[in-house]
Amino acid sequence: MDGEVPWQFDSEPVDGPAGAFSDGQLAVFESELTDGLDHLRGLGDWDGPVEPVEWRTLTADQAEARWRALDEFVTWLRTTYGLPPTVVPPLWHRHPELVEELSALHTHRLACYELGSSGSGPLAWHADFADARERLREWVATSGTRLDRDRPTRATSWPGEPAVAPAEEKSITDRQADFAAFVAADLDSRRITRAGAAHTGEKRRGV
Repeated sequence: MDGEVPWQFDSEPVDGPAGAFSDGQLAVFESELTDGLDHLRGLGDWDGPVEPVEWRTLTADQAEARWRALDEFVTWLRTTYGLPPTVVPPLWHRHPELVEELSALHTHRLACYELGSSGSGPLAWHADFADARERLREWVATSGTRLDRDRPTRATSWPGEPAVAPAEEKSITDRQADFAAFVAADLDSRRITRAGAAHTGEKRRGV
């Protein structure tokens, strides 16, 4: 076959029966195969068990790993499927409703593409992906976030609650820098909350 052949080995062939591989070649092949499957499944940096993510209860360390994996998945998702910012906007991470939907899509895909899963899993994921796009489109329109500008999702005060201040719209100049700053602030908040809870627990126990 002309052209570059995928799954080539960098090592030189070794003497032996036709079709036999050395231990080194098998190790390289296994590593490349695993990397290829991970890329196709959109794993990102996440290699833990496939389970739902409850963002409200994650520790800082857990959240850091989840944020990295979700960011890589969303980048893969929007580029692979050509999603416009009306479906996945640059600052999706600043809108909890978008984080929850995209996180659910991520873990759902991992489960559907897990080795040993049903062969119809990918078709089921794409059917659910179509429904998810409609929800994402609605939430993006409601929140008001756009390609070059963003504002917090509008919140409505119920009777008896304090009035919600108008959301300020800001320009988007560097998506990656904003994501890094947002995650850093989120992790700090989780550490403070956890430390406060631990301190409260100690006071109750009289420590």
